[in-house]
Amino acid sequence: MSTTPTSTATETGTSRRNFLKAAGLTGAAFALGFSSADSFASPVLNLSGQPGMGLPESVELNPYILIDKSGRITLMNPRPEIGQGTYQSIPALIAEELEVSLDKVTIRQTGGETKYGGMWSQAVGGSGSVRGGYMQMRKVGASAREMLRQAASQQWAVPIEECMAENATIVHKPSGKKLTYGQLAEVAAKLPVPKEPALKDPKQFSMLGKPMPRPDVPLKVTGQATFGIDAKVPGMVYASIERCPVLGSKLVSFDASKSLKVKGVQKAVKIERVVGKNRYEGVAIIADNYWAALQGRKALSVTWDHNQFDTFNSASFENKLRDLAKTDGVQGHNTGDFEKSFADAPNKVEAFYETPMVSHSTMEPMNALAHYKPDGKVELWVSSQGGDLVRGDVAKVLNVKPDDITVHILFNGGGFGRRITQDFATEAATLSKTIGKPVKVIWTREDDTQLGPFRPMTFSAMRGALSADGKAVALQHKVISPSIDATMNETYDKTKADDTMLEGTGDQKYEIPNLNTRYVHADIHVPLTYWRSVTSSTLAFSHECFIDEMAQKAGQDPLAFRMSMLTKDSDSKRVLTKLKEVSGWDNPLPAGKGRGIAQWEFFAGLSAQVVEVSKNKTGGITVDKVYCVIDLGTVVNPDTVKAQIEGSIAMALTAATKDGITFENGQAVQKNFDANRMLRINEMPTVEVHILAEGGPTIKGVGEPGLPPFAPALANAVFAATGKRIRKLPFDLEKV
Repeated sequence: MSTTPTSTATETGTSRRNFLKAAGLTGAAFALGFSSADSFASPVLNLSGQPGMGLPESVELNPYILIDKSGRITLMNPRPEIGQGTYQSIPALIAEELEVSLDKVTIRQTGGETKYGGMWSQAVGGSGSVRGGYMQMRKVGASAREMLRQAASQQWAVPIEECMAENATIVHKPSGKKLTYGQLAEVAAKLPVPKEPALKDPKQFSMLGKPMPRPDVPLKVTGQATFGIDAKVPGMVYASIERCPVLGSKLVSFDASKSLKVKGVQKAVKIERVVGKNRYEGVAIIADNYWAALQGRKALSVTWDHNQFDTFNSASFENKLRDLAKTDGVQGHNTGDFEKSFADAPNKVEAFYETPMVSHSTMEPMNALAHYKPDGKVELWVSSQGGDLVRGDVAKVLNVKPDDITVHILFNGGGFGRRITQDFATEAATLSKTIGKPVKVIWTREDDTQLGPFRPMTFSAMRGALSADGKAVALQHKVISPSIDATMNETYDKTKADDTMLEGTGDQKYEIPNLNTRYVHADIHVPLTYWRSVTSSTLAFSHECFIDEMAQKAGQDPLAFRMSMLTKDSDSKRVLTKLKEVSGWDNPLPAGKGRGIAQWEFFAGLSAQVVEVSKNKTGGITVDKVYCVIDLGTVVNPDTVKAQIEGSIAMALTAATKDGITFENGQAVQKNFDANRMLRINEMPTVEVHILAEGGPTIKGVGEPGLPPFAPALANAVFAATGKRIRKLPFDLEKV
C-alpha cells in the first residue's frame, strides 16, 4: 500500500493555498472553528490551544500532515466522527509515528477529496476505520518523520542515524542540537517519500494502547460541538419535504396555495429522493426558517397514486417468509454432507427464529445544507458517514464532476449505517440547484422513523444433529429475508448466495463436520440498508440461541458444549476461556436468576458475552449485568473500546426488547419515540468489558462486534432463569 496518496494541485475548485488554511478560533483548548466568517467548515479541534485561524505558510509533507514555520502541525482525519472515536484514533496513529503529542496538533476532517483515495477511503462503516487505517496511517506518520530526520541530517551534515525524532523536534544525539519540525518542514517536503519507512516497535508506543481522553467529548458535553444540523450560511433557506408514507407511491398532483399563505414560505418544489435503485417523489416547502417550512408542509394538499403499495403489511409479509422457509433457497457455505448426517443422527433439534425490521433512530435526524453555485460548483455541510460517499452520490444526481464538489463533514449525531445512504444530501443539492440558493433540508423525527431505509426483517430456520454421546455432528442455518443489496443494485442476482444476508453463519469456529448455510430471497419494495453489525445483528441471535438448544438436547452446560466444539487453538476458544473466568460462570446463582452466553465472529471482529438476569417484583425480567470479552489483536484506545461495547449493548438491548418497525396499509406504524422506544438510562445494565489485545499484525474492529452476542446471550439467560425460550424479537421483558 502506498504510504502517500497522490496529491493534486487543487481540490474541489479551491486553491491549494486556501485549502491549507485551517479553520479557526482564538480560544482555549478543545475549540471548534470555522473556515471563514460566512460558512461552516469541517470541525476543527485545536487541541494545543494555539490560534488555528489560517496557516497560509504551511508545508504539506504528505496529504495528511501540514506543518507551518512556527511548528504548528495539522493532521487530517479521513474518517468521519460519528461517536466511535475516529477523530482521535486515526490522528493518533499518525502522531505516534511522527513523534508528536496530540495536544500539540490541530485535527481537521477531510471531505472526500480524491487525493486521500478512492470511494470508501473516507467513509466509516463495517468497523473498518482503525482496521483499515492502522498500518497506512502509521506509515503516513513514519514517512514524514523520516523525511524530517533526513532534512536535519542534511542541514547538520551528519549521519541520519544520529538524528532522532522527539516531541516534534529532531535532536542530534551526539551534540544535543535541536531543530523543530517547523524549521525543517520546507526542506523535508522536497525530499523523496520513503516507500517503506521503519515503524516503531509497539513496545515503544507512548500513546497507542493507553487510555486517551477524547477531544470531542468536552465539546459535546458543553454544547460546543457543531453537528450537521447546526450548519448555517448567509442567504440560506430551509426545506421540509412531504413524502408519501406509503413507500413506492407516485405523486399525482399537489396544491400549495394554503402553504404559500404561511408567513415565511417562499415556494413549493417537486423533489425526488434517491435510495439505491429506488426513486421516491415528494414536495419540498421552501421557507425563510424551519418552523415556516414545517407549517407550510402541514398546509400542503397532495394526491398520491399508491399503486397497491397501500396493501402491504407486516403480518402478511411474515407469513410470506414462513412459507418461503419451506423452500430450499441457494446454498452458501457447505462442509460435509448435512442432509445425510441429519437423517442418520439419533438426536435432532429444529427451531425457527424471527427478527423484525428496525430503524436506525439516530438522535440527530437526517439533514444537509447544500449550495449549488452559479459556476456549477457545489458545497455541502453535512453529517455523513463519508465525504467521498456524499461527493459520489451528489455528482451522480446532479451530473457534475466530483472535484467540483466541496464537502464539509461535521460531527454526526449517530450513524449506525443510516448515514451511508446520502439521500438527504442529494435532496438538498437538487433543491439548491432548482431554486438557486443554499438550502438546508431537515427531516422530522417522523420522516426518519417511517421512511427508511431499514434493517430487513430476517427469519432463520435451524436444524441440528447430535451423536448418541451428545456431540454436534450437523448444523444447517437457512436465512429467509429480503436482501439489502437487492434494494441497492439493479444487477442483483437472485440465483447466487447473498453473502451479506448469510453474514457470519459460516465463520464460527465450532468444529461441526457437516455445516450448511442457505439463503432464501424475499422480494420487498421497502428500502433497506446496513444497520450496526449488519446481518450479524439478527443471525447471531438465531445461531447462538440454537447452539444453546443443542446443548440442552445434549444435556450439557451451554459453555462446556461450546468449548467441546473448540478443540483447536483459536481466538474464539481464548475469548470463551477468558469469559468463563471473568464472569464466574461456574459459580451457582440463586433461584430466580439466570446466566446466558453467546459469542460471534464475523468480518468486523469477535466478542463473547455473558448476560445475567433476574426475575423482578412485577414478574418480569431485569437485565442485571453483562460481561463482555472482545478480541482485538491490537488496541489503540482502550477507553474508546469500552465505550463502543457499552453503546453496542445499549443498542442491542433496545432492538431486542423495545419496538421494531411494522407496516399496516403500506406505511410504518411507528412514527416517533413514543412507539419506537429507546432504552432509558435506568434500564442500562452494568457492563464489564475485558479486552484481549496481545499485539501482532491482526487488527479487529470495535464499533460493531459488541452488538451481535447480546440478544442471544440475553435470550439464553431468560431461559436459564425461567425455562422459556425466546425465538422472536423484540420481546417484552415484563411479559416473559
